[in-house]
Amino acid sequence: MSFIPVAADSDFSVQNLPYGVFSTAQNSTHRIGVAIGDQVLDLSVIVHLFDGPELSDKNNVFLEPTLNKFMALGHLAWSEARKRIQELLCPDHRELRDNGELCSKAFVDMNAVTMHLPADIGDYTDFYSSREHATNVGTMFRGKDNALMPNWLHLPVGYHGRASSVVVSGTPIRRPNGQTRPNEAEPPVYGPCKLMDIELEMAFFTGPGNELGQPIPIEKAHEHIFGMVLMNDWSARDIQKWEYVPLGPFLGKNLGTSISPWVVPMEALMPFVCPNPVQEPKPLSYLQHSDPFSFDINLQVQIKPHEGKTASTVCKSNFKYMYWTMKQQLAHHTCTGCNIRPGDLLASGTISGPSEDSFGSLLELCWKGTKPIALDDGISRKFLQDNDEVIMTGYCQGDGYRVGFGECRGQILPANPV
Repeated sequence: MSFIPVAADSDFSVQNLPYGVFSTAQNSTHRIGVAIGDQVLDLSVIVHLFDGPELSDKNNVFLEPTLNKFMALGHLAWSEARKRIQELLCPDHRELRDNGELCSKAFVDMNAVTMHLPADIGDYTDFYSSREHATNVGTMFRGKDNALMPNWLHLPVGYHGRASSVVVSGTPIRRPNGQTRPNEAEPPVYGPCKLMDIELEMAFFTGPGNELGQPIPIEKAHEHIFGMVLMNDWSARDIQKWEYVPLGPFLGKNLGTSISPWVVPMEALMPFVCPNPVQEPKPLSYLQHSDPFSFDINLQVQIKPHEGKTASTVCKSNFKYMYWTMKQQLAHHTCTGCNIRPGDLLASGTISGPSEDSFGSLLELCWKGTKPIALDDGISRKFLQDNDEVIMTGYCQGDGYRVGFGECRGQILPANPV
């Protein structure tokens, strides 16, 4: 319970308490907040109340304009901060509740805030960890018998993305120009992407880093995972198809990646942990862990077409469908001794489930353009048109409460003139 009212269907229950970075019209300073109901608790105002053993001499991290320094403190500090915030919000705890002057400064109406990127993202890595998605895409381009590449069941496939074009929810995305080869009998052409797609993903922010040359063992990986966000990894499919051999995604993916502004702590997600998928063949020892680290997170994608009045649901999926876990992704990423840093972003890859309505990309939903996707009002899509808007949401359902992520939304703007 919280002395701040929270509706049963609110994403931001006291069991959640996600972190974000916000500003207001009255104060343009970027500062760290926690979402509770329809309010934002400004941690910069209550820094002095974090007086536990892990934070008493480090609570100035809540005066920072990003979460990086808080992320760097590690899981003991994260846990202490979370418990302290829950204590301060408890209806029976008077320290904050009965201080009217402090409350008036500390709580801000969520409708009055502007959200920003929660961290200074130094590096961004995108994985390819949904077996259903990899199988669907492989079947389209290589046939059912060769859908998965030989390495896919042995390691979490991934690539290094572009951190500079990761943007917060609500930021418009410009349709990219690039090289494509629509007719394989003719030379490539340059112009606007015609196959603009989405990818339903989730991502996690890393906490304390590791020294260059020192891997993070899988037994310790969870201590380096701060929390999760929703992600839309926009994809220019025709640009990607022409460019990706032999080095993989480049311009087809660097045009923009949208994330939700609120970072849900892993501690808030642990009540929704579920068994890991059965992995056959058994992974190599450095990727093995017996503790469950998959999560029951309900996910949804809606498209609001530019000529329509309503948003239509095109996908309902779940994070539990992922084949490779976050612990395996992080252990594999660092097995070479690659050094991660606080605020790095590691993404799941497209999340697709076993049924057609759970496919996490338009490429799959329209099956490479062969099946139109029905929207409301008689409208249909194969790929995105200019000024279409995409809204992604996700939440875990508890007994009378939710642990949610808010929204990850973005609108496609027309390409720049060629």
